[in-house]
Amino acid sequence: MNIDKEEIARTLLNACAVTLRPTKPFIYASGIKSPIYTDNRVLISSVSDRKKIISAFCEVIRSNWMPDVIAGVATAGIPWAAWVSAELNLPMIFVRASAKDHGKNNQIEGTLFKGNKVVVIEDLVSSGGSTLGVVQAIRDSGATVDGCVAIFTYGLKKSVDTFKSAKVELITLTDLKILLDVALQDNSLDKKQAKMVLEWAEDPEMWGAK
Repeated sequence: MNIDKEEIARTLLNACAVTLRPTKPFIYASGIKSPIYTDNRVLISSVSDRKKIISAFCEVIRSNWMPDVIAGVATAGIPWAAWVSAELNLPMIFVRASAKDHGKNNQIEGTLFKGNKVVVIEDLVSSGGSTLGVVQAIRDSGATVDGCVAIFTYGLKKSVDTFKSAKVELITLTDLKILLDVALQDNSLDKKQAKMVLEWAEDPEMWGAK
């Protein structure tokens, strides 16, 4: 597998898909303060960035698994799963956080058969809870999950432990430590600020709430 994780990290930074702001932290919906904010949705509007991410996703999948189906985590994983499944000539599904409360009450959209081998596509892994909820829904349907691929992860201990406990292999195109190294190389962050971000990742609640 030949993925340039530094190049992917630089792409995220240049596109402002990941923004580092340790001296003026963001406020998450939960009220938690954070020195980093990720919005990988901006990447879908850039054809060159999009191609780079799709190529990396496909390389990871080809090198590690032979899935029957590509699954996108609703909603941010859906476009990536669509592009990747088209490139790999595989069926696609997408999975909601919970079943709809109307119609057929579907949680999984698309056709998934018992025994199918599935790779799950996600744009960001933070705590990992939403991704693993999708994994469980797929398993409950009688299919199996070969692994998950995400564009970016903060590498939080909680997410690492959660994926390990669920016995799901997670591969990301890049991660926080690599992204911080790139930011330092490009002088968009100094060592003190990078240390602040790493300390936050070790304990996200350390900065307190709003």
